[in-house]
Amino acid sequence: MAQIPDNPRFQLGYSDTFRILWPYVKRNFMNQVNGIWFIVVYLIVFQLLILQLPIAYAGMIAFGIFIVAVGLMFFMEGLRLGLMPLGEEIGSVLPKNSRMPVILVFAFLLGAGATFAEPAIAVLKTAGAGVKPHEAPLLYSLLNDFSGQLVTAVGVGVGFAVMLGVLRFFFGWPLKYLAMPAVGALLGLSFYFSQVPVLADVLGLAWDCGAVTTGPVTVPLVLALGIGVCRVVSGDSGSGGNSGFGIVTLASLFPIVAVLLLALFHHGAEDYWGAKNYAGDMQTDVAEVQSASETITLEKTLEPITEAEFNAYVTSGQLPEGYELAMHDGTARLVNGKIEVMNPEMVITKPYRRDFTFTGEKNWDDTTSFSTAMETALMDALRAIIPLCLFLYVVLRLVLRQRMNAQNDVGIGVIFAFAGMTLFGLGIALGLTPLGGQLGSNVPVAFAEIIPWGLDHVEGPLYVDYGKIVAIGFAFFLGYGATLAEPALNALGDTVERITVGAFRKKLLMQSVAIGVALGIAAGIVKMAYNLPLFWMLAPPYLLVLVLTWFSDHDFVNFSWDSAGVTTGPITVPLVLAMGLGVGANIPGVSDGFGILALASVGPILTVLSVGLYTQRKQRTVSKVGEDTVDGLMQAEVN
Repeated sequence: MAQIPDNPRFQLGYSDTFRILWPYVKRNFMNQVNGIWFIVVYLIVFQLLILQLPIAYAGMIAFGIFIVAVGLMFFMEGLRLGLMPLGEEIGSVLPKNSRMPVILVFAFLLGAGATFAEPAIAVLKTAGAGVKPHEAPLLYSLLNDFSGQLVTAVGVGVGFAVMLGVLRFFFGWPLKYLAMPAVGALLGLSFYFSQVPVLADVLGLAWDCGAVTTGPVTVPLVLALGIGVCRVVSGDSGSGGNSGFGIVTLASLFPIVAVLLLALFHHGAEDYWGAKNYAGDMQTDVAEVQSASETITLEKTLEPITEAEFNAYVTSGQLPEGYELAMHDGTARLVNGKIEVMNPEMVITKPYRRDFTFTGEKNWDDTTSFSTAMETALMDALRAIIPLCLFLYVVLRLVLRQRMNAQNDVGIGVIFAFAGMTLFGLGIALGLTPLGGQLGSNVPVAFAEIIPWGLDHVEGPLYVDYGKIVAIGFAFFLGYGATLAEPALNALGDTVERITVGAFRKKLLMQSVAIGVALGIAAGIVKMAYNLPLFWMLAPPYLLVLVLTWFSDHDFVNFSWDSAGVTTGPITVPLVLAMGLGVGANIPGVSDGFGILALASVGPILTVLSVGLYTQRKQRTVSKVGEDTVDGLMQAEVN
């Protein structure tokens, strides 16, 4: 029995406790399910119905997705009870009690620490497994040999961005005057990278890192600090309803710079795979490359032509629709404007069968160890959550000499966050990553001949004339539906509608962001399907964004740029990243699948800025009409 200390007359049994807690747990669990059900169902239905391929290891994937929902439930509750109160308390006290250097150092460390705690960072660490070193040597080394340096560079980039964001709040710098030079410098640096083959392979990774960092840990914590600074600078009322906007934008730009500079350093040091100063085990790597580069040549399974079908062909002389005719040898000559072929060898085949040997019939992948995945997730959560919480607590108690309110359940929140991130990492390894990678590997079957996941022979192309359109359409609706399911987008829509006094309505913002993300992910598939350089996919939309930013009001610039941050949630990033790597690994000539997240980030900025300019123009027209009406009434009254 559990007693209530304040009033021992009331006692709760286990069933009573369950009845009290169940509605709360159910609501929080369903909130997470609502955010992931569409994208999971969409992926499964597309693979089963459009690609006509079964789901491999369905039991393991289903279990992993369930664990993801449970993990997110605990993690988000832990964030609300533990990390957010610590961040808000420090954000409200630090600017009042500390000097500028202390605030900037704390902002830097907070940004870096929050990045290490992001769930998607663990996915980034494992993304190098599918990169072939002989095709992208520097990219391979960054993701494998220098993976620790890569994560550190991303953290340093976010830390610098948060520090710059605090300075912006103190001095009232408009966001456009920081974002526009940063993007201009990034485009210039990216153009240089695009001209050097070894460096060009790194562009997709660098730009995707900007999307990975703006997740459920970084955004709330840095916003809490930013809002606290704004309140100190401009009084308790803040500096306007949108004072917290902009810091997410900077946190998504500067990690790109950091990764590009890291790549430049190793390129100059020539210590990456295959370079003269490489310190890794080349023998092992060469063996792996040779094994990976072996081409598996398997013929398609053909349906035997029946005697009745043969007689029908002999009688009519016409091939049934879908049959294939191959002609070999023979002598061709031009006679009276016609081509005649003498003595050719012709072979007529029936379309290949869709029955196949499926190697993924088991519910669990034998190569995936539950205990190993659990241990990895546990250690990742330990390294991410505990140092960040200790840092926040030490700053609060020793630097600021403040105590948390006794009613705050910070300890329980930290435990929940730790348990949630452990379960989330486990679910990612067992569910989302295999599902995204499996579907990504199978998407090219729509327009190319590949060996799909779990099959032992070549399949495809399923849609000879419009297979690439099918793949691009799949990506578009995936991005659209997944974005509308993001809980952070609803919150952003409410905020924007409030600060624009209804001029930019929530529904309009959500549709603008969703269409922008959909266009971005579709553009990512276009990039890989046609093997286009990433720089020339990024440069035009970003240049257009710079032009729109220049002509937009500051308020619209702030939430337009930050809208990219809400699209890269804890579900979208692992799935899209795994899917992109899977697609890239199965298209000849494509060395990696990075870049989809980068294009998915610029898309919503472009669409929201465009709609914002239209809204601004409409507001000005209405205001002018109103002023003209008032002037006319006053003139009529005078007359």
